[in-house]
Amino acid sequence: MRMDSKLEISLLYDFYKELLNHSQQQVVELYVNDDLSLAEVADILSISRQGVRDSLTRATKKLRDYESKLHLLSEYNRRNTAAQHITDCAEKIQRLSDDPQLAMLSREIIEEAETITEREEPHGI
Repeated sequence: MRMDSKLEISLLYDFYKELLNHSQQQVVELYVNDDLSLAEVADILSISRQGVRDSLTRATKKLRDYESKLHLLSEYNRRNTAAQHITDCAEKIQRLSDDPQLAMLSREIIEEAETITEREEPHGI
C-alpha cells in the first residue's frame, strides 16, 4: 500500500470506522494508523499475513464505497478549503486597509473561520 493511499485510508477511516466490523477496524488501526507491517499485524492478531491483506483490502473497499456514496471526506475538505480562502481574503483586507473598522471586521471573520475549522474535525461534523 502506497503512503498516499495510507493517508487516504486513514482519513476515510476517521469518518467511517464505525461502519467497519471489529476485525477490519483492528487491521486498519494497526496497519494504517500505527504503521505496522502486514507481518506485525498478523502476529498481533494471530492470523496469517494473507488474512491481514484480505481484511485490509475489504476494509479499504468498504471505506471507499462509503465515501463514494456519502461524500463526507470530500465535503469536509471542501469546507476546510473554503474556510482557508475566507481567512486568506480577510488577512489580505487587513494588510491592504488602514481602516480600523475593516481591521476589526477582518479579525472577526478570521476568528469565525477558525471556529468552523476547529468544529470540523472528522468526528465533530
